[in-house]
Amino acid sequence: MCSAKSITKSTKACSESIKRLKGALDAAEAVVIGAGAGLSASAGFTYSGERFEKYFSDFADKYGFRDMYSGGFYPYPTPEEFWAYWSRYILINRYMSPPKPVYDDLLTLVKDKDYFVITTNVDHCFQRAGFDKKRLFYTQGDYGLFQCPDPCRQETFDNEDTIRQMAERQRDMKIPAELLPVCPYCGKPMTMNLRSDDRFAEDDGWHEAARRYEDFLRTRGSGRILFLELGVGYNTPGIVKYPFWRMTARNKTALYACVNYGEAVCPEEIAGRSVCIDADIGGVLNELLRAKG
Repeated sequence: MCSAKSITKSTKACSESIKRLKGALDAAEAVVIGAGAGLSASAGFTYSGERFEKYFSDFADKYGFRDMYSGGFYPYPTPEEFWAYWSRYILINRYMSPPKPVYDDLLTLVKDKDYFVITTNVDHCFQRAGFDKKRLFYTQGDYGLFQCPDPCRQETFDNEDTIRQMAERQRDMKIPAELLPVCPYCGKPMTMNLRSDDRFAEDDGWHEAARRYEDFLRTRGSGRILFLELGVGYNTPGIVKYPFWRMTARNKTALYACVNYGEAVCPEEIAGRSVCIDADIGGVLNELLRAKG
């Protein structure tokens, strides 16, 4: 089912596809939203070009990289420089609102539905837009949390105050040494709570969210569910994309929808119960709102 040969693709976002998606949304007894980086990109969280130049032109001049992703992997010679970059990065991508109201539009569409969100995004945009925290599962972490690098405990620590101080007090792309974060238990330098290997800290909040997601799927599994995938690529398809395909195949009353610029695909086995729209997510949500109102 997940082989490349079994995939079909929509070539354009047409009014008929949006009409079908609206009908599926209206008829759904429950909506499971699976969100990836493409959703935040549609909301304006871009990591190169004008936005990069606005916030990181000094880093670009000094270190030579030309986008935020590259800056995240740069081998900074000191921790003071590392956290100067990352504090600014986290400030604009976690504690600032995205430039476009894409998340607000999505909430308007589903706020009266029985919904749940699973996302690989770590930018907190869902909660900032007003989504119910108890209906969110951030599988890959949160820019707003520190953790011990080992970790010595499965615990995380809110970082907003520290990040804001780092961003405000940095000079010449360095932060004061006294702001360097350390684990309160073992004293090791802390890192971000982002899943990159088996050292990712899954704290109590993470496990509670995972249980709520599992309970949601278990208790709605045989009903008319819309699996709405937004901006999910192939970096971690086993978290959202492949499970959505499998659950749609097993539940004959379910419908799968994928909105993704350049990657709107589905397996042939569920093509008859799928809507794939190859377009900007924000534009599609706007069309759905206009059709709703």
